[in-house]
Amino acid sequence: MRSTREVLDDHLECRRALDLESDLRRNYAHEVVLLSWGEGIHRGHDGVRLLAGVLRTYLPEGKYRYDDLVVGDAYGLLRWSGTGPDGVELRGVDSFVVSDGQITAQTISYVAD
Repeated sequence: MRSTREVLDDHLECRRALDLESDLRRNYAHEVVLLSWGEGIHRGHDGVRLLAGVLRTYLPEGKYRYDDLVVGDAYGLLRWSGTGPDGVELRGVDSFVVSDGQITAQTISYVAD
């Protein structure tokens, strides 16, 4: 069984590689619950795809910086940032719950400057 750190490290590597489908297959539970400011509650892999698509409208090239990742037991907290093609800066914080080697819950919050 993979640890929370291993799951989240793999999640971030998949996102750096712009490989959402591998990320879903390897790291997200089919019944994952996502809570996002502005986008509401979404569930499952289709919910992840939808929210990833929303974020791509701001950062179409996927140029993220993963500033800090804190992991404790089944929980992770990621502080990230990115710059869009129009120079808009995004700053965000995501939290994760990992169970049985997969992300089962994620919160997503970011602002554009």
